[in-house]
Amino acid sequence: MKIYNTMTQNKEEFIPITPGVVKMYVCGPTVYNFFHIGNARTFIIFDSVRRYFEYRGYKVEYVQNFTDIDDRMITKANEDGITIKELGDRFISEYYKDADGLNIERATANPRATEYIIEIVKFVEDLINKGYAYEIDGDVYYSTKEFQAYGKLSGQDLEQLESGIRINVDERKKDPMDFAIWKKQKVGEPGWESPWGMGRPGWHIECSCMALNLLGETIDIHAGGMDLVFPHHENEIAQSEGRTGKTFANYWMHAAYLNVNNQKMSKSLNNFLTAREALEKFDAEVIRLLMLSAHYRTQLNYSMDLLESAKSGLERLYNSIENLQSLLELSKIDNLKDDENQYMDNLNSYKEKYIKKMDDDFNTADAISVIFDLIKDVNINLNIHSSKEILKYSLDLIRELGGPLGILQKSTKVNLEDEIEKLIEKREKARKEKNFQLSDKIRDDLKAEGITLLDTPQGVRWKKA
Repeated sequence: MKIYNTMTQNKEEFIPITPGVVKMYVCGPTVYNFFHIGNARTFIIFDSVRRYFEYRGYKVEYVQNFTDIDDRMITKANEDGITIKELGDRFISEYYKDADGLNIERATANPRATEYIIEIVKFVEDLINKGYAYEIDGDVYYSTKEFQAYGKLSGQDLEQLESGIRINVDERKKDPMDFAIWKKQKVGEPGWESPWGMGRPGWHIECSCMALNLLGETIDIHAGGMDLVFPHHENEIAQSEGRTGKTFANYWMHAAYLNVNNQKMSKSLNNFLTAREALEKFDAEVIRLLMLSAHYRTQLNYSMDLLESAKSGLERLYNSIENLQSLLELSKIDNLKDDENQYMDNLNSYKEKYIKKMDDDFNTADAISVIFDLIKDVNINLNIHSSKEILKYSLDLIRELGGPLGILQKSTKVNLEDEIEKLIEKREKARKEKNFQLSDKIRDDLKAEGITLLDTPQGVRWKKA
């Protein structure tokens, strides 16, 4: 299995720290509002990565945090006249509703930043003691020039970053690129006790601390949206490696941006959409199919036309599942026929292709194409004369390959009478088009299964023999 590592900008063979175990940290939402569809794409992508690891036999320790203290949280809580905790509680609950709605599996752990204040204070103290951080009037800053490798994730050195990135100017800092890891309490803000007075953690230090405490000093995979490469993940590396002297994460994965109607999502462009709003219009599996229809490192466009296309594609997949279930009910042959052995090998070739695509940096787009090729094949080659064994194997295989993508797992009840009526309708259409070969085949196939068609003045009727 190969993963594109943002750190090296190359695909690398995945070698876990502990054989058979994947320790994975994914940056979660700041819980001051509902999460938007750009966040949804990131969450769906790494949910599928996690599912695929599990499909391949790994145990995944999957941590996704909640940022429940930052400037936006403070502003929103003050506007609503509630506490930070009340705001966090509300939107964590709303997150679970929407994530569950999108069929995103619950993480192994969802830590909240405010639950790790003691550990964060200790983390900051260690950085000061090691010479990587300094305190000024109750604020503590990380000294980027003390960390020689600063900029290695984004591929830029400090001079490039200083000239190319807009930063907050604070004349008290030793260097403009230094960033806050502890913030002095201001009027109207919450605060916690620390050696530097009442204050709160900076955003970057939170993830470093939670990842270290829950997964260890070095983790297998750290992931998030492309917008987090700099400064968030760059700063996490500086803090974590400055404190431990060890590699923070062996693989860095980043999901590309999502555009809406070919434009960057923005409230000013009136194209800002929450995941909840999307779920009100489309089924979760439709949204997942669209989100995974492009490789995760490729920008994706979100539009009604593309969602309708994904909806049609999903219907095709489920129609194939329903057809196989119907054939399974009609088939009178239990065990694999002699001429089906080769076709079994053909089915297995699709599984091999699927794994090959997913093993190549989780190429969900190509994996989805393999599933569509599979259903096209079974739709052509399997019928009521096929054995129950080959029909069930095909049905199970389609569902199996949909599993890591979080689709095709819904149960579909097949009404045998409805299926017969559909075949009669298909026969009548063939007769009108003078396709007597097809109409006769449908009649004969039904007759072979004990279903007799009766042509009456009132139309076609059927009865069981």
